Amino acid sequence: MKKIIYLLFLFFAFAKVQAQIINPVKWEASIEKKSNSEYQLSFKGTIEKDWHVYSQFTPEDGPLPAEFLFHDSKSNYELIGKATESETHRKFNEIFGIDEIFFSDKAMFTQLIKQTNPKKEVIQVELSYQVCKENCISETKYFQFNLKTLEAKEIQAADITNEKTKKTTVNPTIEKQTEPEKTDSSLYMIFIIAFLSGFAALLTPCVFPMIPMTVSFFTKQSKTKAKGIKNAIIYGISIILIYVFLGSVITLIFGADALNALSTNVWFNIIFFILLIVFAASFLGAFEIMLPNSWANKVDQQADKGGIIGIIFMALALAIVSFSCTGPIIGTLLVEAASKGGIAPIVGMLGFSSALALPFMLFALFPGWLNTLPKSGGWLNTVKVFLGFLELALAFKFLSNADLVLQLHWFEREIFLAIWIAIFGTLAFYLFGKITLPHDSPTASISVGRLGVGLIVLTFTIYLIPGLWGAPLKLISGFPPPMTYSESPYGVGGAGKNTSSAEKTLPDGAHKGPHNITAFTDYEKGLAYAKSVNKPILLDFTGFACVNCRKMEDYVWSDPRILSILNNDVVLISLYVDDKRELPLEEQYVSKETGKKITTIGNKWSDFQITRYKANAQPYYILLDTKEQKLSKPAGYTPDITEYEQWLKSGIAKFQK
Repeated sequence: MKKIIYLLFLFFAFAKVQAQIINPVKWEASIEKKSNSEYQLSFKGTIEKDWHVYSQFTPEDGPLPAEFLFHDSKSNYELIGKATESETHRKFNEIFGIDEIFFSDKAMFTQLIKQTNPKKEVIQVELSYQVCKENCISETKYFQFNLKTLEAKEIQAADITNEKTKKTTVNPTIEKQTEPEKTDSSLYMIFIIAFLSGFAALLTPCVFPMIPMTVSFFTKQSKTKAKGIKNAIIYGISIILIYVFLGSVITLIFGADALNALSTNVWFNIIFFILLIVFAASFLGAFEIMLPNSWANKVDQQADKGGIIGIIFMALALAIVSFSCTGPIIGTLLVEAASKGGIAPIVGMLGFSSALALPFMLFALFPGWLNTLPKSGGWLNTVKVFLGFLELALAFKFLSNADLVLQLHWFEREIFLAIWIAIFGTLAFYLFGKITLPHDSPTASISVGRLGVGLIVLTFTIYLIPGLWGAPLKLISGFPPPMTYSESPYGVGGAGKNTSSAEKTLPDGAHKGPHNITAFTDYEKGLAYAKSVNKPILLDFTGFACVNCRKMEDYVWSDPRILSILNNDVVLISLYVDDKRELPLEEQYVSKETGKKITTIGNKWSDFQITRYKANAQPYYILLDTKEQKLSKPAGYTPDITEYEQWLKSGIAKFQK
């Protein structure tokens, strides 16, 4: 099934990049007079389905953010306040290791300006942005606003006046961002994770023994079976309401978007690193996190009164008494929910409490099931310790986030992996019975189930080890720092290098690209080298901020079959269309194809792609012979390794005929 999906995806992606200019965003500009000298400039973009335009506030080292450049503003007009934009979405990008912020379906930007020179009636603005789906496109649009007639229109680059201009970048701080809309799938995932967390809490020593005790109380104290079932259902619903109330309070106190904003904050990540370390130590047996006994005593007194109020207080008593086990789990869950923002804490508490309440209701409906429950014993503490190790591992993800944001390079990929190997290796020894902790019961043997889980953990530990030598570890992609954020990009001792390639002397104008592949970033130099060695050219139109370009390099080019071809059978020329370095003045020009002024290296290669190949999306791959003739149809984002290999081999075979 996965193969079929890949093939279908490839077909559509391939079909869409065949020599065409893609324009997935349609822009409209408008102007509104607010006072005698103040005007509001608006930019409304309609985005095609499944495409994303990136916000002005997308963090650095990710996709390109939208950027406004205002011409000739000095002494003529000034920007008032901060630019605002319509509702955005937020999603963690595993390739760049940041939260990317983007628009779907529509984008709206507004900027208030004040006219300071009454003679200045025309304002010209550039909007640069990146739009991505399976391919990425970097675009620049030009707009003109007339302050006298209140007309707004899109213009061409050639229409920009020849006045001496001053480019003003919009202040990259939003006055009030609207809450990023959460996709259904994100909230579903939070609910599922929370439900599983609630199930894990059930299997702890603080909660599990209370199931038969509480259900027996309801069935024995109620005058009829129906009454007992009713009371148990009210009890379960009360548990859900208590935890959902907790999630609601957190959301109301901090705000729907505050938690989300905190998720990339350095201090937030450091505080939760410390918090999770404390939780882990508690689960491992160092101490117990307890709420004051007076709370439990007062709640117990209210629970004795009976009736619905008494049942609600019984549910509250469960929450308080079991806090030493459920508290760390709830804390970890709220940390995860906080990184999502919005109503995620409420959804998380709904999932957690549903799993916690479900057994009490089910066993009340079917009391005979109580006899099938396993006996309480040492296995409950084993579950608790297992959760402690998981929390310990998760804690270092937050520390890693803080280090990445500050770019301190104190907690690079190798250190992160070494810590995870130590944590999961120790967990494996614990599950095999080689290590005991303070609250463990003495045992002469371990169960088959515990042995099975131990083998899984040991396998995972062994899987992590090659990561120290440069293995990509795709199974945990997004958790450790990226491979570029390491002491050695090629692993410990440089073992991740392609030795045969590394030993070659680099040709003039070449450098070591992804996976140590010899690559050129200048077309003419790459072409000259290809002629000298009589090899076909793999022309790679790419971008520094192109997500799918990085995916191709990380997941497809890293495959030994592809890597061998790129190292030995072709000359790779990678042209970055978002390279912001300025061209020398004598090399700047106005494009005959688009009318845009070409001022940067990225502009040059983008115009080269559009003019020669009538395409503007990246990644975009072309196989050429040494006479610059295409050997096969160009290809776009092709995640299927076999398909990409066949595409490469077919073009190379044609070159060799």
